[in-house]
Amino acid sequence: MKKKYILEDLDCANCAAKIEREVAKIEGVISSKVTFMTQAMELEVEEEKAGEIEKAAIKLISKLEPDVTVIKK
Repeated sequence: MKKKYILEDLDCANCAAKIEREVAKIEGVISSKVTFMTQAMELEVEEEKAGEIEKAAIKLISKLEPDVTVIKK
């Protein structure tokens, strides 16, 4: 299952790479892609764990980059 998000106020490409790398480590995430220029994140996740993965990803992003707001697309 693919999910798309906007990462509002994402400041730099390094931050995008860090978020992409760390979110990919969450159990149940098949792939993670963050594009700095569009401030977009696309996740492919196991369908049965989608809800808990979304919560874990948002929590992790808030910890890594407190100024970034995650908006479900």
